[in-house]
Amino acid sequence: MNDNSGQGKSDAPTLGHSVVQSYLRLLDNSPGVYRMLNAQGKVLYVGKARALKKRVSSYAKPTGHTARIMRMISQTASMMFLTTRTESEALLLEQNLIKQLKPHFNVLLRDDKSFPNIVVTKDHDFPLIKKHRGAKKEKGAYYGPFASAGAVNRTLNQLQRVFLLRNCTNATFDARTRPCLLYQIKRCAGPCVGKISADDYAALVDDAESFLSGKSTRIQAALATDMAAASDAMEFERAAILRDRIRALTQVQQSQGINPRGVAEADIIALHMEGTQACVQVFFIRANQNWGNSDFYPRTGAGAGAGEVLQAFVGQFYAKKEPPRLLLLSDPLDDQELMQEALSDKAGRKVEITVPLRGEKNELVTGAQRNARESLGRKMAETATQTKLLKGLAEAFDLAAPPARIEVYDNSHIQGAHAVGAMIVAGPDGYMKSQYRKFNIKGENLTPGDDFGMMKEVLTRRFKRLLKEDPERKGDTWPDLLLVDGGAGQVSAVAGIMAELGVEGIALLGVAKGEQRDAGKEEFHRKGQRPFALRMNDPVLYFVQRLRDEAHRFAIGTHRAKRSKAIGATPLDDVPGIGAGRKRALLAHFGSAKAVSRAAPEDLQAVAGISARLAEIIYNHFREG
Repeated sequence: MNDNSGQGKSDAPTLGHSVVQSYLRLLDNSPGVYRMLNAQGKVLYVGKARALKKRVSSYAKPTGHTARIMRMISQTASMMFLTTRTESEALLLEQNLIKQLKPHFNVLLRDDKSFPNIVVTKDHDFPLIKKHRGAKKEKGAYYGPFASAGAVNRTLNQLQRVFLLRNCTNATFDARTRPCLLYQIKRCAGPCVGKISADDYAALVDDAESFLSGKSTRIQAALATDMAAASDAMEFERAAILRDRIRALTQVQQSQGINPRGVAEADIIALHMEGTQACVQVFFIRANQNWGNSDFYPRTGAGAGAGEVLQAFVGQFYAKKEPPRLLLLSDPLDDQELMQEALSDKAGRKVEITVPLRGEKNELVTGAQRNARESLGRKMAETATQTKLLKGLAEAFDLAAPPARIEVYDNSHIQGAHAVGAMIVAGPDGYMKSQYRKFNIKGENLTPGDDFGMMKEVLTRRFKRLLKEDPERKGDTWPDLLLVDGGAGQVSAVAGIMAELGVEGIALLGVAKGEQRDAGKEEFHRKGQRPFALRMNDPVLYFVQRLRDEAHRFAIGTHRAKRSKAIGATPLDDVPGIGAGRKRALLAHFGSAKAVSRAAPEDLQAVAGISARLAEIIYNHFREG
């Protein structure tokens, strides 16, 4: 891969077609990626080409372009190029650069979230079933993706009723001496205390995996046969249990809605556009079952067509996700064969991309497109409301313009313990949850409960990073408005912090609790101005309250997670070479971490998995400590 950039002719005009023309003599017809930059050096557009010279020469022509491309060319002051070995490699590089640089004229997938799976573990004699998100490092069978945590939780809840598999951790399982509540309410078979044999439990695991693999009809038939046999034998309690399991299995199937007969594995991707607004609806079909749907609202690059929007969406969506064997689309991609080749190379198997015109597949896409249309309608209505609120916010607090990015900060602690700072972000599209950040308070010299000190640490870390990553404020990560929980003292302190950092031009607003801390009687503080209040029924007041409450909710949740983790921590967590399994073994053998710290090396070696070398490491760790 080669990097090639620079101005072709010293006397070329600073902007427009002639600038593009000046680069042609530097290029050949290798595949690669090109970038178009404005006079400030900001990337306007990233594109890929089968033949760079041929592709770039099309921009040098003054006619034959859409209004969007004409605007882009007119702002172009320079270009950069990267050559690649193949066009497929160029396509993948293009999508990575778009996600990284976020050029104005490109289509951009703004919410690139991960999706949860269900995993049936394989590291225990009695496997557990649970939700999993992230890298598939744990030994087990994975089923997914599901569209949301809610879809997984609903499915797991019903599967527990049908197959009675445990969901407790291995440590909890090993420590139990009597059945838990889940056994009492018939949601678990009770393997922890011998209520079911290993063979019978293994049969339940096989049934659960068969269901997750799409073989639900066979399981239902087997359960119906067993229920009839139990009834004939007058084992009415067992027959009732089997009846409840059949009903639960039916509920799972009904909650999935669409369960296509002729599509075993596919992602259904449908696009609906209105003007420059777009919604992409994705349905996940696995094992002939619908595992939920999710909607996305990509930025359309100031007016791209359906083929370009879907092309960019598919490339960016599967950049870090494994594609299924089949993609069913509502519209053809601009370069469908190339995308199919790139995804097949990435997956190491054939991936087919098709736009179905008839039959069940077409019905699935039509249904997804209807969902996309309805979702976009709701989103546009919400955006209109949000735009009105931001405009009202600007008028109420004398801002120069409606803020495109609001950052709200809050702290949470208990007498200084487990202190965390939290930042939430909101803008024209509502809460930007992918931009939320948490800050573990590290200041060792802070007085417990020093909210000013904690806020100073959070803001210093936040804006030092911004100054390092984007000192010229070219990106969209700089806020227009800071909202802090507090009165004149807090506002003055924050203004001082910003002045120390040399950060100017960001509006600052403090929200102080009203009389007797009543919601609706808040006072608003700005540096150098008298505090004021908004009328009780002002929509802007409710909007600011929601922002503050969301920041408080996020801070509290982060604090509780940190506190829970600390409660479960032991001194063994810091010993090199001691993972969860050895930690459990040591605690089970000695009874406490304190007893482990006092044990001699020969006593430590008596624990399974602790070698002579590791025993010496543990012994020395606590002696050096």
